[in-house]
Amino acid sequence: MGRMENPNPDDTRPTPVEPQDTIPIDLSDTQPTAVKREHNDAPDPGQTLPVKATSDSQPGTDITAPVEVNRGLAQVPPSVPPGTKPKKKRRFPALAGWSLLGLLGLVLIALLSAFGGYDAGINRRKQAEAAQVASVADDQFQRGLQDMQAGHYDLARQRFEYVVELNPGYPGVTEKLAEVLLYMNATATPTVVPTPTITPTPDTRNVQQLFTQAQQDLANSEWSAAVDSLLALRKADPTYQPVWVDDMLYVSFRNRGRDKILKDADLEGGIYDLTLAEQFGLLDSDSRSLQDWARLYITGASFWELDWAQAVYYFAQIAPALPNLRDGSGWTATERYRLALIGYGEDLINQGEWCDAQQQLELSLSMGPDEKGSKLLDEASSNCGGGGNGEDNNKKDKKATEAPAGEEPTAEPATTEPATTEPVTTEPPPADSTPAP
Repeated sequence: MGRMENPNPDDTRPTPVEPQDTIPIDLSDTQPTAVKREHNDAPDPGQTLPVKATSDSQPGTDITAPVEVNRGLAQVPPSVPPGTKPKKKRRFPALAGWSLLGLLGLVLIALLSAFGGYDAGINRRKQAEAAQVASVADDQFQRGLQDMQAGHYDLARQRFEYVVELNPGYPGVTEKLAEVLLYMNATATPTVVPTPTITPTPDTRNVQQLFTQAQQDLANSEWSAAVDSLLALRKADPTYQPVWVDDMLYVSFRNRGRDKILKDADLEGGIYDLTLAEQFGLLDSDSRSLQDWARLYITGASFWELDWAQAVYYFAQIAPALPNLRDGSGWTATERYRLALIGYGEDLINQGEWCDAQQQLELSLSMGPDEKGSKLLDEASSNCGGGGNGEDNNKKDKKATEAPAGEEPTAEPATTEPATTEPVTTEPPPADSTPAP
């Protein structure tokens, strides 16, 4: 269909346009849009706006056609001040989001792996514990059967009860426990009535009588009787004559300890009594030296036939000072020293130290003849003559006089002969008066 021309050129009314005609819109205008608003408000949907169009067939002909503004079509944007750029919305980077998700996934996997490992470890531990309990229960059950056959019913009962405690459902343990209890009840032994302990008759003497008796015992050198009387006195009345009682106890313990060491060959008992005497006063030099010699004798005897070098070291100190000191064996310090030298010389021969052995054996034979020592000396002398051990034949015996390894040298007590045991005279207080302490 062709375009209809306006017959009246002076008529300014728009010419109706058919729907099929194409209306070109002139976009050469300097305005950004072909639609100009007179007001700032956007046009309402359905409003018709005049649009200036140019005909293709007739240039210069303006055709004004109504244009309907549709909501679904392009709408006129609001006016923007010149020189202002529209703000863009910030979007979270996609890479950071995926990285965060990956990290969370790794953490979750690590937690699941750790939990799985922990749970597996707990299960293995429980299985091992169950296996160990089962093994122990089986072992105790078998031992209980053996004890039962041997007639040890009480021990078998304890084993079966332990098996029940470990595994109440262990097969056959309840029956065996009942059987053991039946045997025990059938062979029960009668209860033994304990024998009453016989207590000594208490000393009913008064404190004055005990004190007088202790004085008499001291005068007669009966040290043990004096100690018994004084201890009974102290038990009956601790406040009775405390200074005199302490002094008398000191004298009794000191003299009894010396007698045990020198006369009775009771070295341990003598050392103990001298130690008790030290609780009541200081020991004199002779008593302290005697106590030291006794300790050295006991120490040297402890190495007898185990380490001859150590035995020689100790008895070499005791023999010159107290040659007759002895213990329960009856051997004096001199005799022990001589025998220890022979034993030490034999050890040196076994080690190939002929010259050292010769010196030890010669020293031993100088204290008394000995068949074994003579034979060993001949052997050592024949091998030492040619310098068998490559050492100076005239060297001194250092091993017998040096302190053993790891032990501090013991200070030699006084070498004076201990004084004879004599009662220390104490002036007792008058019987009819009570002296002040």
